[in-house]
Amino acid sequence: YKFRDLTIEELKNVSKTYPNFTFSMNTYTFKDGSQKDLLNFSGTVPVKYGNSYNIPIHLWILDSHPFAPPICFLKPTANMGISVGKHVDAHGRIYLPYLQNWSHPKSTVIGLIKEMIAKFEEELPLYSLSSSDAARQSELLSYIAKITEGETDMKSRSKPGGKNEGCFNKITVVGAGDLGIACVLAVAAKGVADKVVLLDLSEGAAKGGTMDLEIFALPNVEISKDFSASADSKVVVLTVNSLGNAQTYLDVIQSNVDLFRGIIPAISHYSQNAVLIVASHPVEVMTYVSWKLSAFPKSRVIGIGANLDSERFQYILTNLLKAEVLAKDAWVIGEQGEDKVPSWTSCNLVANQTEAMAARNSREKVANRAMEVLKGKGQRSWSVGLSVADMSDSILKDKRKIHSVSTLAKGCCNINSEVFLSLPCILGTSGVVETVKLEEDSLVQERLQSSAGSIHDLQQQLKL
Repeated sequence: YKFRDLTIEELKNVSKTYPNFTFSMNTYTFKDGSQKDLLNFSGTVPVKYGNSYNIPIHLWILDSHPFAPPICFLKPTANMGISVGKHVDAHGRIYLPYLQNWSHPKSTVIGLIKEMIAKFEEELPLYSLSSSDAARQSELLSYIAKITEGETDMKSRSKPGGKNEGCFNKITVVGAGDLGIACVLAVAAKGVADKVVLLDLSEGAAKGGTMDLEIFALPNVEISKDFSASADSKVVVLTVNSLGNAQTYLDVIQSNVDLFRGIIPAISHYSQNAVLIVASHPVEVMTYVSWKLSAFPKSRVIGIGANLDSERFQYILTNLLKAEVLAKDAWVIGEQGEDKVPSWTSCNLVANQTEAMAARNSREKVANRAMEVLKGKGQRSWSVGLSVADMSDSILKDKRKIHSVSTLAKGCCNINSEVFLSLPCILGTSGVVETVKLEEDSLVQERLQSSAGSIHDLQQQLKL
């Protein structure tokens, strides 16, 4: 367990409040067939529904606890039937808003059990079976027992020579807002992945675009509210942003940080080898936050940064300004937004100093014209989605294509702080394979250092 002391302290509190619970270590089988030995506890919770009932439950504690929520099941006896409802499925899996909104240290197992009791008092999850119904209950109990013993039908489906789900190119998109749905549609249209999971963390029933995705049922697209659906993703795209009532810019960012504290540990638990692509705002800060919370190597945490701007910049140079010689080496780098700067990754200037100066001035003029055209281009959800799909394609197919993405800039341009800025990077299956060296330009370096300083100051004010 990554946070052993915190986990033990919390379970001591559970034991004091609910002394009937028993604790053990058992093998849990996830939806993808993978297995892990996890701490779990069983017991009953008191529920008043006309009469008083003791509802048996079984909770599994993930190894990233308390930063990821427990996995919860009912544990019916042979004479109990499961009442399928909005909080319980046919297999006894328990779903609650408290689990979806889990965020340490605000969320605790004690708080979870209290909400569980409150929801069960609104809608009792179990009922008594007649003797004839009890016989049919044995099949369900056998299924639940197999989960605790590490045996499910997932094993039998993974036959030698077959295509196991873990071998697929799987992408999870976290967040079902306009940007999240745009990413799903772009990835599906480009044929990047064998499977796309849209993780909808919003409360309530499916609305808007999510409902439409369910209605029209795109091939290989799954919509889920369960973090375990993201298991073994090779790429995870983060599009969520907090919609709280924050008053200041710092409050808005802190609200996003708090949101990520409940998401990143769970995502990194289920997909330990994934590349994270951060599209949430502000992208430089949230990429840094994702890197810190996931404990992934820096190469596997990148932000969308100036990838879209760079692609547009090169297109404008080549197709509108007919500057083909410049376009292949031209990039937009630095901060996303007004402080982005044009730069080059190689120098094609002639040897003669006078001619070199003239060529440089000409290049800067055409770059400035391209940047002016670029200013008129907004970043709509669908355009960002296309950019994310292209980055994902480079990663999953190991294309070694260069993208301007937010990466750890420490050590570049005399930057000494841990900040993420857009730089030209070669992307492959392990994320950033290499950062491409920029042409030396004192003005560009000065602007990057200025951006790094302001971002670092902002990060220092955040509570991670």
